[in-house]
Amino acid sequence: MDSVRPPSTEAQRLSQELRERTADLQRVKADYDNYRKRVRRDRMAVREIAVVNVLGAFLPVLDAVHRACEHEPMTPGLKEIAATLESQAGSLGLRAFGQEGDPFDPTCHDALAHHVSPHTDRLTCTTIHRPGYRLGARLLRPAHVEVTGPPLPGAGREAGCRLTEISCDDTLSLEP
Repeated sequence: MDSVRPPSTEAQRLSQELRERTADLQRVKADYDNYRKRVRRDRMAVREIAVVNVLGAFLPVLDAVHRACEHEPMTPGLKEIAATLESQAGSLGLRAFGQEGDPFDPTCHDALAHHVSPHTDRLTCTTIHRPGYRLGARLLRPAHVEVTGPPLPGAGREAGCRLTEISCDDTLSLEP
């Protein structure tokens, strides 16, 4: 025969089982919520990587269109192609940067030449050879610029050298 438990003991056991099942259900729900958040994050990361890869491969096309616009007569077709490319790239978040007069920032500009000017106190972008591009906060390509500014510390006479000759093979001869 079954032993008969007092009603309070049976109620306590059922109450304990209910608490355990509720805790289990809460853990499963929390795991599922975390899974959904992780999948959403992963999807966004994959989308961002795909956009970065496509736009990175697309930059030479954009450069070619810009060069064509600068050197060719602006026909209605060329104008429409340039406008469409820029608007579609912009809709994906692509932003060009690098304007004459911008302060030089080595994290986003590649200096191709440095022109010394004793009348300036900081490096400034004076010629933009190729614009840089960002996608959000991500740098896709640095801008290629020429900068003008004060002499660089440790260059030329400050370093105890003077330029004596530049040969045809682009080698420098320095005398101490």
